[in-house]
Amino acid sequence: MAVFERAEYRDRITRVKARMAKGGLDVLILTDPANLNYLSGYDGWSFYVHQCLIVAEDQDDPVWIGRAQDAAGARITTWLPADAVIGYPDRYVQSTERHPMDFVAGLLVERGWDKARIGTEQDVYYFNAACQKALEAGLPNAEFADATLLVNWERAVKSDAEVAHLRVAGQIMERVMDAALEAAVPGARQSAVAAAALRAMPRGTPEHGGEYPGLLPPLLPTGESSGAPHLTWTDRPYQRDEMAVFELGAVRHRYHSPMVRSAWLGDPPDRVADLASIVAEGLEAALDTARPGVAAEDVSEAWREVTARHGLEKKSRLGYSVGLGYPPDWGEHTISLRAGDRTELRPNMAFHAIASLRRDEVTCKMSEAFLITETGAETLARVPRELFTRH
Repeated sequence: MAVFERAEYRDRITRVKARMAKGGLDVLILTDPANLNYLSGYDGWSFYVHQCLIVAEDQDDPVWIGRAQDAAGARITTWLPADAVIGYPDRYVQSTERHPMDFVAGLLVERGWDKARIGTEQDVYYFNAACQKALEAGLPNAEFADATLLVNWERAVKSDAEVAHLRVAGQIMERVMDAALEAAVPGARQSAVAAAALRAMPRGTPEHGGEYPGLLPPLLPTGESSGAPHLTWTDRPYQRDEMAVFELGAVRHRYHSPMVRSAWLGDPPDRVADLASIVAEGLEAALDTARPGVAAEDVSEAWREVTARHGLEKKSRLGYSVGLGYPPDWGEHTISLRAGDRTELRPNMAFHAIASLRRDEVTCKMSEAFLITETGAETLARVPRELFTRH
């Protein structure tokens, strides 16, 4: 059963078709699992094989195409009628003789879309050169265009129903972060902290269960690696007098509330406490700036002004839009909180802002997932914005 009311899916499809019309597209082939979910409700761990959703200007219902054994999951999780769920035979799976997009091309020929102008998501994790080559070979009379991010931009402003799931994800995050911090003491292995966080993710709250995040492994850079943001856990024990960073995710119906916090193992020296206070101050300034009508870059600039006063700088972007997501990440790949992005913030947009500074070989990070409301920014999770200490 799909998560949202059918009317909401219909509205999403109407808006996507309007974007298709502006781009002169007759047919859209979607392969990003977040976009499949957004329009059909499909939710399954099947994106390791090729699958897609076809949206056609002249057809009311999208068509889901995937591995035959996953068709049952599509019938269970989507709102689509049974004849809009089509499975391809297993001989197409990981074959050197045929490609799943050969099957897709054949279906488009059957439906009379072989001369259409077709959009494909050419810069997503789940669509490669072989996919495009197979489609072009099977549809020689069609015209192809890059439709990457067409649906992603429609996802930027959430409905109230989507926002409700984001808020539940924030409640779950509070428990996930608490579990990780509680486990992170000198002598504990990183793997034990990861286990504590991973246990809390699906456990959720008394009212709601959680799910696996798009960025699945907890990221736990520690000590000399605290400045390497994308390291996963090892069995190395935490040691006194070092920084531990925790980047974790919580999910409700695929809607994400990420968070980063840092903890010092032992009593932090003044230089570390001072660094943490700058990070917190800068993040607070960014959140105070975020509201409807301002540009994405204005939020980043508020952070930069604080750090510049202290002679510090973060060279990467401050943050990005979040919401619906699947591995390998939870970002929407559209709006960035950085200089040059003039996208106007609107109510019901959601972002993840990561404040990070490094000084004297120590990196301190704090982040917030936040929602743009009518008046400002609402953080999704309520976890103290401070440097934690663990003994």
